[in-house]
Amino acid sequence: MPVIGFLHTRSSEDTIPLVAAFRRGLAENGYVDGQNIIVDYRWARGKYDKIPKLVAELVGRPVTLLIGGADPSALAEKAATSNIPIVFAVGTDPVRNGLVASFNQPGGNATGIYILTASLGTKRVGLLHEVAPHVQTIGLLINPDFPGGESQLHDLQEAANAIGLRSEVLRASSIAEIDAVSGAMKRKQVGALLVAADPFFDTRRDQLVALVAQSGLPSMFQFRDYAVAGGLMSYGIDLPDVYRQVGVYAGRILKGAKPAELPVLQPTKFALVVNLKAAKALGLTFPPGVLAIADEVIE
Repeated sequence: MPVIGFLHTRSSEDTIPLVAAFRRGLAENGYVDGQNIIVDYRWARGKYDKIPKLVAELVGRPVTLLIGGADPSALAEKAATSNIPIVFAVGTDPVRNGLVASFNQPGGNATGIYILTASLGTKRVGLLHEVAPHVQTIGLLINPDFPGGESQLHDLQEAANAIGLRSEVLRASSIAEIDAVSGAMKRKQVGALLVAADPFFDTRRDQLVALVAQSGLPSMFQFRDYAVAGGLMSYGIDLPDVYRQVGVYAGRILKGAKPAELPVLQPTKFALVVNLKAAKALGLTFPPGVLAIADEVIE
């Protein structure tokens, strides 16, 4: 049976809905794990230095097809092989980072979905400012070990400057460094926090939500999961649907389609999720304009 090597930068525990969606996409093309294909999963758990070894294990098996969940995994797979087809889901521009030659004609052994998480940062800054217009200094939390993190930071800083906000950069790439963010926010007199798009942060979702709750600061995140866990709000894509499409592309390639000829897709649906309970705990009230455009309101 064909073997799919599924490598994700996150952990298995916080990726359950994505794996289920991926399997639905495979099923749309008639593939079921354990029946006519085998999916071999690998999880970096937010530790980017482990990824090259995990890729080497899959390539050495060998596998028929590789799945690159998030930028570090996809980039490592691309560096490891030019022959095995790769289907990725990445948050930074795949042309800019060298995964493909162009969106319409990828031209190599990789294709997939550009999920736009990093480029949505400007919109997130604006929404956070609408909810907390009194805040003059916004904290921008990034992971210095994340590929593309600095370019994402540049865009966030420009967005803050454009609306008259002062920004303070906060960096964390470990559990201990996230714990230290609270003290850094106090020293820098940060009035609100925007957590940058990063798979490592996704693995520490509960820790980050607890951090901002304890700090009593308005916060903005990239995925709905954060708002469901108690974060103030999120703005981003429907990530499970992205992984369903990854499964669809994987199935098409197993049936003979070439990655070089499958265009890189982009989401067209975005969702603003707000948490009223979190707002009440912070003593905030969502402006009517924000509630009017919210796609989901968590009571």
